Amino acid sequence: MNHDLLAVVDDHDFIVDYRPRHLVHAMGLKHRAVHVLVFNDTGLLFLQKRSLTKDINPGLWDTSAAGHVDVNESYDACAYRETSEELGIQPEQLEFLFKLSACETTGMEFVQVYRCRLNGPFSLAADEIDDGQWFEAAAISLRVNGNDPSLTGTFKMIWREFRAYTASAD
Repeated sequence: MNHDLLAVVDDHDFIVDYRPRHLVHAMGLKHRAVHVLVFNDTGLLFLQKRSLTKDINPGLWDTSAAGHVDVNESYDACAYRETSEELGIQPEQLEFLFKLSACETTGMEFVQVYRCRLNGPFSLAADEIDDGQWFEAAAISLRVNGNDPSLTGTFKMIWREFRAYTASAD
């Protein structure tokens, strides 16, 4: 797969062009991404601390695994690939939860969000992740509700939507 070329999409998430990643971000073009929430058997959520070398949100805490959907790749395939590449482990099953529309908070990305259950151990991708830790949902909610600047904006948006999604499922 070509990780440097991304599909540019319209307001309805239909592909309209292909552009290099750096231009897609520089021009604020809509494109596709996935985020995966990895919970363990005790209900803790694994968060990754983005590498300080990342061009977007360096050093901030983010979802367990995330990344751009490659050209000719589905959202589902990307979610499995990113989990494997970033955490060094292949989930048996990913559950699609919801989709966020492209907006400034998401970096103009349509984001499909998934959930899975894994206990690790993980082998973190050193070029992507500086650290990773397990967190309790209540502690995450406190940080998100307090607009903690150490969390990415996309993660805060995902967490709020996730809490609403799980509340409506109960």
